[in-house]
Amino acid sequence: MPNTHHDPDLSTVWLRVFLAVARHGSFTTAARTLGWTQSAVSRQVSSLEAALGGGPLFDRLPRGVRLTEAGRVLVPYAETVAEALHGAGRELTALREGTAGRLRFGAFPSADASLVPHALAAFRTRHPGIRVTREEGLTPALLDRLADGHLDLAVVSTAVRAPLEAYELHHLLDESLYVAVPARHPLTGEDGPVRLGRLADADWISGSSRPEGTLLDAALRQGFRPRVTHVVAEWTAKQGYVAAGLGVALVPALAAESVRPDVTLLPVLDEDAPARAVYAATPRGRSPASATAAFLAGLREAAARIPRPMA
Repeated sequence: MPNTHHDPDLSTVWLRVFLAVARHGSFTTAARTLGWTQSAVSRQVSSLEAALGGGPLFDRLPRGVRLTEAGRVLVPYAETVAEALHGAGRELTALREGTAGRLRFGAFPSADASLVPHALAAFRTRHPGIRVTREEGLTPALLDRLADGHLDLAVVSTAVRAPLEAYELHHLLDESLYVAVPARHPLTGEDGPVRLGRLADADWISGSSRPEGTLLDAALRQGFRPRVTHVVAEWTAKQGYVAAGLGVALVPALAAESVRPDVTLLPVLDEDAPARAVYAATPRGRSPASATAAFLAGLREAAARIPRPMA
């Protein structure tokens, strides 16, 4: 038996009952359609009449009911409200089931070489109705965009595993490192991972002149400070410098699939912590949408295919 006290939260129920009675011209038939008792339907209509000022919405006839002038005025408004609520219900169901909605995410550049494309391809296949927008940027800028509400998720990396209080960090992988050398470099004929110390006297190509906070932290851990002779930010350009014999460069596993044929990648032996951890960041304290959770699952699947750190 439905609750029939005069509660504004029940106004949508009142309208639904009102429309059923108006459609069938009978409390009895409307009650049967709704699966209620006739007395419950009558009380709902009386509650609606009281909420609207007390005037009758139906003339009670010997057999059935007929809309009053007030009832006829109310019908199109009640239909509009009912349709709007039905539409809202459809959209909320679609959001919950991942068949509609939006996903706004960002990623740092080397994640776009393999991790993000694999995850995004699987996501689009499973959720073709979701609108996706993507941004590329460095980790600090992406985290700012996330905090400002412009992104739902950001794929970020960190060489220093400091806690980031404003975000939920979902660990995806620890990247292994490779050193990119020219194809005819003396080390290319050796088996197994190499120690970076063997390249202590090499010229290095890096995105920063200082190794701290970059992939070259791995060199500092192995006891030498690399000599950065060329500061080059973009991965493709770094490979060009390496291929021309101008130096060597560190390449993370995420970028290893897109290396040109005249450059050789040598796995790096790193006996300490992995050089870089990769996370999917979401805002702390904000309920994630179904699309965000689904894309996070796709990122985890894609991350499982990235080579693990070398022992």
